[in-house]
Amino acid sequence: MNMNREEYAAYAGRHMPRSKAGRNMLRAFVIGGLICTLGQGLHSLYAWLGLREDAAGAAVSVTLIFLGALLTGLGVYDRLAKFGGAGTLVPITGFANAVAAPALEYKTEGRIAGTAAKMFLIAGPVIVYGIGTGALYGMILWLAGL
Repeated sequence: MNMNREEYAAYAGRHMPRSKAGRNMLRAFVIGGLICTLGQGLHSLYAWLGLREDAAGAAVSVTLIFLGALLTGLGVYDRLAKFGGAGTLVPITGFANAVAAPALEYKTEGRIAGTAAKMFLIAGPVIVYGIGTGALYGMILWLAGL
């Protein structure tokens, strides 16, 4: 089969699978938005119940982390992540999933060598670099006199 570049590009274009990027981005946007909307709703609820602004924010974080870990343990978060993709990774629930999933996967190896050791397999570097960066940023601000 002799083809020039243009003919080959047209042939390849006809047989190439269609990109699912638009659909995937829409799903990620919707699922991530729903998670964030849930967080805002919880914040409003906690404020309505009488918590101060900072306490309501902390309560929302704790609630979303708990829900993320619970849904991971029940196997719901994985199905949600398959559908919503990156929309489930960005919010704080994605962090809870990253901690809980390896812990569940390695629970057969025991509490210490399995669950405890593997719990921070994925999330550990995020925690370490987050704390390290925060400390470095704090030192820079302190040295700058801010």
